[in-house]
Amino acid sequence: MVHSRITGTGSYLPGRVLTNYELEQMVDTTDEWIRDRTGIRERRIAEREQAASDIGLIASKEALKAAGLKPRDIDLIIVATVTPDMPLPSTACFLQDKLGAKNAAAFDINAACSGFIYALSVADAYIRAKVYSRILIVGSEVLSRITDWKDRTTCVLLGDGAGAAVLEADRSKRGVISVKIHADGSKWDLLYVPAGGSRQPASEETVGTRLHYLKMRGNETFKVAVRTLEKLVVDMLEENGITPDDLSLLVPHQANHRIISATAKRLGIGMERVMLNLDRYGNTSAASIPIALDEAVRTGRIKEGDYILLEAFGGGLTWASALIRW
Repeated sequence: MVHSRITGTGSYLPGRVLTNYELEQMVDTTDEWIRDRTGIRERRIAEREQAASDIGLIASKEALKAAGLKPRDIDLIIVATVTPDMPLPSTACFLQDKLGAKNAAAFDINAACSGFIYALSVADAYIRAKVYSRILIVGSEVLSRITDWKDRTTCVLLGDGAGAAVLEADRSKRGVISVKIHADGSKWDLLYVPAGGSRQPASEETVGTRLHYLKMRGNETFKVAVRTLEKLVVDMLEENGITPDDLSLLVPHQANHRIISATAKRLGIGMERVMLNLDRYGNTSAASIPIALDEAVRTGRIKEGDYILLEAFGGGLTWASALIRW
């Protein structure tokens, strides 16, 4: 049976580093407070001229190089982002042009922090249906553009970055075993950007009242995330006859160290089998999992035959998981 396999990964982090100590000069917070509650020490900030497609392009080139493919070999490009270059056209179309992937269809997905796994789900389904055989999926975010640098509850969390992966059709025992995606729109108001859409178009009033920035009810979001992710990962393993002991690595969305630790504890796996980089990059939304995955691959933490579990929770609300045999 044809299924999808990740054959190449890539990532890009902007060069500018914003530390907790710098944030102390901007808002009423401390390095200790941020580290204790989130695990974050610093994050990356894109240059003024860099948009989502620009940083996604660099990650995509790295993924294609790792897969041994050229842009013209790609059939489809899916970009997961909540910070597109423009409302129209899609960031994926900008990326297709910059990459020179003339044979590829292209579209965006908005599932917030779950976006990369949502994109993986769509790509895997296309490949299993034999519609496409080589797909590039990208998570690219410039969250600094929707960050309210006067809001200490959110500005300490977010960072910019991009990650990418190439999926190809495969008939071996390696590859994507299962992907699950979920949503609960009734809890949309836990994490959202109020203005800029058709409900509240951009106006002098929406700009003046700072409605174009991310809003989050942190405590409520944390509680729902912990409960949801614990069940998500346990169900995924049970459905596929995999035990926590079989897992080589858990690659979670890099949002909060306490959420990740709680999930690992529920699974009964030590933190040495959890991929963590949020201390250096913060929460990069849809980019966090592909960045972490690429880092794990390039540092030798993932080997052929390993069972890898990806999991994420984000605005929407959305949540998702993917089980992979590397």
